[in-house]
Amino acid sequence: MYAPTSTNSPRSGPNSGKDRDGDADLTEFDGAADILRAWSAGLTPDPDLTVSEWADRHRRLSSRASAEPGRYRTMRTPYMREIMDRLSPGDPTQRVVFMKAAQVGATEAGNNWIGFVVHQAPGPMLAVQPTVELAKRNSRQRIDPLIDESPELRDRVKPARSRDAGNTMLSKEFASGILIMTGANSAVGLRSTPARYIFLDEVDAYPASADEEGDPVTLAEARSLTFAHRRKVLLVSTPTIRGLSRIEREYEASDQRRFFVACPHCDHQQWLKFERLRWDKGKSETAEYHCEGCDSAIAEHHKTAMLEAGEWRATATSADPRTVGYHLSALYSPVGWMSWMQIARSWEAAQGSDEAIKAFRNTILGETWVETGEAPDWQRLYDRREGWKSGTVPAGGLFLTAGADVQKDRIEVDVWAWGRGLESWLVDHVVIEGGPDRHDAWSNLTALLDRTWPHERGAHLRIARLAIDTGYEAPAVYSWSRAQGFAQVAPVKGVEGFNRSSPVSGPTFVDATEGGKRLRRGARLWTVAVSTFKAETYRFLRLDRPTEEDMADGVAFPPGSVHLPGWVENEWLKQFVAEQLVTIRTKRGFARLEWQKLRERNEALDCRVYARAAAWIAGADRWTDEKWRDLEDQLGVASTDDNPAGQINRPGQVPQGKRRSDWLGRREGWF
Repeated sequence: MYAPTSTNSPRSGPNSGKDRDGDADLTEFDGAADILRAWSAGLTPDPDLTVSEWADRHRRLSSRASAEPGRYRTMRTPYMREIMDRLSPGDPTQRVVFMKAAQVGATEAGNNWIGFVVHQAPGPMLAVQPTVELAKRNSRQRIDPLIDESPELRDRVKPARSRDAGNTMLSKEFASGILIMTGANSAVGLRSTPARYIFLDEVDAYPASADEEGDPVTLAEARSLTFAHRRKVLLVSTPTIRGLSRIEREYEASDQRRFFVACPHCDHQQWLKFERLRWDKGKSETAEYHCEGCDSAIAEHHKTAMLEAGEWRATATSADPRTVGYHLSALYSPVGWMSWMQIARSWEAAQGSDEAIKAFRNTILGETWVETGEAPDWQRLYDRREGWKSGTVPAGGLFLTAGADVQKDRIEVDVWAWGRGLESWLVDHVVIEGGPDRHDAWSNLTALLDRTWPHERGAHLRIARLAIDTGYEAPAVYSWSRAQGFAQVAPVKGVEGFNRSSPVSGPTFVDATEGGKRLRRGARLWTVAVSTFKAETYRFLRLDRPTEEDMADGVAFPPGSVHLPGWVENEWLKQFVAEQLVTIRTKRGFARLEWQKLRERNEALDCRVYARAAAWIAGADRWTDEKWRDLEDQLGVASTDDNPAGQINRPGQVPQGKRRSDWLGRREGWF
């Protein structure tokens, strides 16, 4: 066996209006009747129904937003009952923390709460997604169907009207309340209105700061303080990285509830752990759960009865009795959603890839990933250098990016070539003497943008995108970047923290100066979560490499492999691994990850991070196979023997209907 280590009558009330900017902070009354209705609504006690009871009675799931359309049934996900009911006005809990896997029903439970508030306990509510764009998407795909499929909600939410815009993409007005939806990246949206109810979804994907005004969770929760003991806050997320995960930090500060179920054989109460799921290696269909009491195998068909009889139990003591925390893995997913066989298959498929195992732990187990940030040995990298000429692009490189680090007396630039699977090669290392106050330094950097590097297949490549750090003398960097145009140059600002879903955000407009004159929206700045790319680089450096015998047999380097040339010097290698990721403890005892320098100079690592960000901005992480094939065709990289597409775009040929890449340098005989 393989064991991996009472429904109230409809209410009416004041019409919540909006000011000209769309902020829902003004209230207008249409005469004495509205005032009387509002006064009456204010005297109405909170409903006797709980959120789960309301959902079972009134919620309808739309075929647009659910794989199981029709009447909502809490018994389908019985573990969600207590979580939802903690959000009911009659429960004294103020903050509910839910650290969870995917496919456990958390999204629909949160939507049930929104519907309950609209129908039964109206008041101002704030729902926050990681970004404004995701908030808009959630409004279209989740909130609109929620309202449309439930008559009780459809009768209460104002229809979209051009006169007062009471129902918009990010604002839904209803009798005596309003739902404001926004993104954690918008400080304006987070402070738009006081809110009794706050729904913070996928908090681990929130940026470190909302428009540089502070932590989005703190900003959002501050909107509820005026409601004192009547407020309700729900924080939900799939966790990410140990020491940086917001939801894990909140969960560890709670009473840490687990869902206990009874063994159908011995009745032993336990919460489900992945290490108790066992199967014959390579045969995921044999997956069974083994009781920690009697070690008997539990078949999956027992799960439905186990969940129905299960209960939440606190496993720790919370410092704040008004906060309760819950954790749930996909092992609890109802039959028909994610089976134990699928979990076993996913685990086996993830072997050999840190990224896949991380995704498994986050999305299936609902646990954080422990990032390994130990710096590789520079001497080991020295011994693994490969032989190609300085300034030459090896065959696998399909486009170039550069990272520029501005120092007081110089500008250091590293040029990297990128291929499929983000395999990369260091092509050139350039040091431009003179700091940002020297005109000739900027002139030399400009000349670098027009330079070409010969490709092993005969083409000449220009830099597709250069990312330049704005941490030192930002006005000078903005001015130069504006002069070059933002198609090829990307000013970047590094921020601490991990953001794997969107490690580069922007661009945002920032003011710049030119000749002493301030230019509003003068530069477009990209923000880079540098920890993400540093950890990725170290992970790529640890990848196993094929032996000479393997390569002779046609074995390729794994995706992400970093190739370093023989001409690179010791000092550069030491700079390349000059930091390591360490775990430190805060004053409150929480773990936090922090990159610390092992030596003073680290320009090579910084330049790599900026060049990697440039590849992200260029779109390499999102390119289709067709895009990669087109680049291979243009450079003659694809095999012409095995692949007819490799014969397209050979030197001297211009294929009909095809466009040559902008970063292919012009050279006689090449196109």
